[in-house]
Amino acid sequence: MTPAEFLAASLTEGAVIVSIAQAQGSTPREAGATMIISAGGSAGTIGGGQLEFHCIDLARVLLDSSGPRQLIDIPLGPQMGQCCGGRVRVAMEPATPAHLEALKQDEAKAVAGRPQVLIFGAGHTGKALARSLALLPLAVSLVDDRHGQFDEVPAAVACLQLDDPEPALSTARPGSAFVVLTHSHALDYRLAEAALLRGDAAYVGMIGSATKRARFEASFRRRHPGNKALTQLTCPIGGSDVHDKRPEVIAALTSAELVRCLLGETVTRRVRARNRHDAAA
Repeated sequence: MTPAEFLAASLTEGAVIVSIAQAQGSTPREAGATMIISAGGSAGTIGGGQLEFHCIDLARVLLDSSGPRQLIDIPLGPQMGQCCGGRVRVAMEPATPAHLEALKQDEAKAVAGRPQVLIFGAGHTGKALARSLALLPLAVSLVDDRHGQFDEVPAAVACLQLDDPEPALSTARPGSAFVVLTHSHALDYRLAEAALLRGDAAYVGMIGSATKRARFEASFRRRHPGNKALTQLTCPIGGSDVHDKRPEVIAALTSAELVRCLLGETVTRRVRARNRHDAAA
């Protein structure tokens, strides 16, 4: 259940919006992190631990007293039972229908802005990767040219059965990630080549060995002499330092690569934008 869904269900009995208004130094969550507290439950998180327990208690006191908005300064030191060393200012206010509408809009914008990941191949590893990524703030699609391949795939993952998967690749948004692990080496090569030639992919990964990569590179160089796109290819996916080839292990390692590539860059862009805003102010 999302915070907006939780708030919609809790609004009539009362709830409190708790959010990080300002974060300084080392803190569990960044400014903007929000949770909803009702008398009997909560949704979202501002970082867990003693900070969150303390804020839940304060929010329920506010809920019982029907008090006004509060802004609380909390140092994250020994007195809080946390050793982060940073400091947060936490805003608390009774929830209203206006908060619900704003939260719905924020969540819709966040979903629309999620980085796109296209997984080509709904075999054992492709489905394991889809299940792993379904838990993350990513827009995940699983693409296969075969019928009946999409059992045990989470509802959060878009499943596309296409006789030719390449159009899904060509219509993806700039900055998307492409993970190629189909049932056919020839199809893998064609899709990986098309992804590299786009020139705007955030990540292009292909499952395979060093031999498979060498053969693909030789073919790519013959077909596109002088093209430097091969430097963007990740193959094997998930790195080569763990030699366990079980689908779930490859999926976990590849998920970590995608998080660093997609969400790490997103965080970097946000920090840079915030720094520019602070400098302008």
